[in-house]
Amino acid sequence: MPKNMKKPSPRIPKGTFRRLMKDIFSFFPLSWVVVFVCLALVVCANASASLFLTQITKFTIEGVENGWESVKKGMLNLLFVMIAVRGSGVIASTIQNLLMARITQGSLLKIRIKMFNAMEKLPIRYFDSHNSGDIMSYYTNDTDSLRMLISQCITALVQSVIMLIILLAIMLSTSIWLSLIIFLGIVVMFNVTKKVTGNAGQGFIAQQKNIARVEGFVEEMMHGQKVVKVFCHEEEAKKDFDKLNDELRKAQEFAESNASKMGPITMNIGNIMYVLLAFLGGVLIALSLKGFNVYNLTIFGVKKIELNTFLPTLVAFLTLCRQFTNNVNQCTQQFNQIVMALAAGGRIYALIDEKEEVDEGYVTLVNAKFNENGEIEESKERTNIWAWKHPHQDGSITYTQVKGDIRMFNVDFGYVENKIVLHDITLYGKPGQKIAFVGSTGAGKTTITNLINRFYDIADGKIRYDGININKIKKDDLRRSLGIVLQDTNLFTGTVMENIRYGKLDASDEECIQAAKLANAHDFITRLPNGYNTMLTSDGANLSQGQRQLLSIARAAVNNAPVMILDEATSSIDTRTELLVQKGTDELMKGRTVFVIAHRLSTVQNSNVIVVLEHGRIIERGTHEQLIKEKGKYYQLYTGAFELE
Repeated sequence: MPKNMKKPSPRIPKGTFRRLMKDIFSFFPLSWVVVFVCLALVVCANASASLFLTQITKFTIEGVENGWESVKKGMLNLLFVMIAVRGSGVIASTIQNLLMARITQGSLLKIRIKMFNAMEKLPIRYFDSHNSGDIMSYYTNDTDSLRMLISQCITALVQSVIMLIILLAIMLSTSIWLSLIIFLGIVVMFNVTKKVTGNAGQGFIAQQKNIARVEGFVEEMMHGQKVVKVFCHEEEAKKDFDKLNDELRKAQEFAESNASKMGPITMNIGNIMYVLLAFLGGVLIALSLKGFNVYNLTIFGVKKIELNTFLPTLVAFLTLCRQFTNNVNQCTQQFNQIVMALAAGGRIYALIDEKEEVDEGYVTLVNAKFNENGEIEESKERTNIWAWKHPHQDGSITYTQVKGDIRMFNVDFGYVENKIVLHDITLYGKPGQKIAFVGSTGAGKTTITNLINRFYDIADGKIRYDGININKIKKDDLRRSLGIVLQDTNLFTGTVMENIRYGKLDASDEECIQAAKLANAHDFITRLPNGYNTMLTSDGANLSQGQRQLLSIARAAVNNAPVMILDEATSSIDTRTELLVQKGTDELMKGRTVFVIAHRLSTVQNSNVIVVLEHGRIIERGTHEQLIKEKGKYYQLYTGAFELE
């Protein structure tokens, strides 16, 4: 190990191996049973080689002494048995390989599904604090490490263990004296293995983490390649990559240098055992030839050593020793992949075990209608009238029509505990009102909208939606009642129509087209090569930033939600298009509560209420005219520049 290489400190989480094996074997239990049966047949076929060699040696000695005719029939029978045994081994091996292909890919499929399902339940806070490339590494590098474990290591280990057990049984039935040397070799191998590979597990964990860091860095550089080139940052990017890559090299070198030592060590211990066996066997034969009464001890009893009987035994035992050493070496060769898989499994289970987004809500969003008495009740059919279904402790259920009345009372919030970024926020938004948030970067505008849709939960205060505390509303139902256009546009691989329909999965084509017209996106869509059927890839890279934003607005419009949140939705749109979008959103706003985060103050002049934020506090509120007359912060922003810095 190089002098400048530090010993990695992380360890594989306790219980990872047991949990991983439990999952792998539970996915295809019957297939595994068949695989193990086939493995046993293959091992038995391979182990029979030494027995056949013993019989052939005996027939050869007998043929030399008594003539070949006396052993001809026995030799032929032995040949047929050998063909049958080896043939069954080949068939079993073929079945095993076919099943392992199915088990391996099926297990990885289920593990990826398990990871993805767990990831979808994680809070936004997790994705804000983890690199996307690091998360991708779970699905690529870590999963691939498990593939090697399932497809090769498990079967190779089981096969080697079964083989070792069979070989030990044959050895004990052949000669206990010679077997003692094998047992001595096992003790030496175990202690050396434990000592040499003690740090390899830590090294492989460090390796997996460094691979994730490298992948995360590459993903980040690919995403920001234009910025890198614009600011001539290529050389600095290369230096940063070289540093991460070198740390990965050191971790891999440390791990593999420890794990790879076992092969040569076990082979040399095996060679020493082979020499000792030949020496001891030769001594026993020499003593018997000189007239000493030397006895061979086996589990079946004691028998005097004679040349014609013990020589075949010694030849077979030397073969068994070589097979034994090869199988031990095969086990050590799997060590790299096993520890790497355990390190990957530890990371995968860390993702699966991440704390899910807590949702204690019990108020749900349902389709509703008015009965003959004018009272609202639940409807099984889609009516475009929505209600909050509110079960109570006494068993009764009340329905409240969704109107979009949102109120915040004395709300405090901090992304990190003890670091409050919003202080005593009190405001309300009534149906049909447009509430605009303005203020400098970091004032808390986006944070307020994140609290309305419960991406984060408040530290103190209350937020009520149609008079119901939003903590009582199920998060999925709450978010279904909100139409949101985020500052960062996200389009998915698929057609333009599919991307608009993302806002409402059961929307018809006509509804999607109407939403596009409302967002003034219809004209540019019709000019695309295949119109609404044009495929979008790479987050809509074949569209301009403004066009992508218009599609995001159309996606929110098709949802037809009672509350709209526009987080600087027009920041990427030119002034002319912005006027068209404003007309569309004004139409969309009718009967709805709309929260707008403004990048340009010209877009909020027609708002019912303008809320001015500074350092997480509301310092001014009122209409455009009122705030201009007050000549406060808003007046300074409006008269100083039309764009907030």
